Amino acid sequence: MTANDARDAFSALLQRHSGIVFKVAGSYARGAEDRADLAQEIAAQLWHAWPTYDPARSVSTWMYRIALNVAISHLRNRELRQRHDAMPLDETLHDVADGNAADPENEQRLRLLQDVIARQPPLDRALLLLYLEDRPQREIAQILGITESNVSTKIGRLKQRIRDEFR
Repeated sequence: MTANDARDAFSALLQRHSGIVFKVAGSYARGAEDRADLAQEIAAQLWHAWPTYDPARSVSTWMYRIALNVAISHLRNRELRQRHDAMPLDETLHDVADGNAADPENEQRLRLLQDVIARQPPLDRALLLLYLEDRPQREIAQILGITESNVSTKIGRLKQRIRDEFR
């Protein structure tokens, strides 16, 4: 494959799966500028890793793994610079909402859920992002580099933590 062919294939792949980049960036970044910077950083790392992609494996798993690693690193670096822990998850949570966001009660629950998720450690936040996207536990385990049973245990604990917050 020529360099131009590789670039074209990568561009097409990135365009087809851009939702992954934007969901992860939206979940780990504050504000439009930070989201854009993180999305660009994720795209750059995906391009850098493109030669190592194995077409026999799931492209979305590969992309999520890289995107989440970049986002967590970005988050850690930013937290070293400023000690704030509230991360917006609007894009992800609006995907989860049942389309009835105009309902004030639903909007309040959505904000509370956003706050609860924002307070979770980066790995738990990544797990929730993937869980809310209805990703299979096997894929979540592959993306996060943990066992399926660990995914199941963590999801159960996170659900309980969220339930406790809603009481």
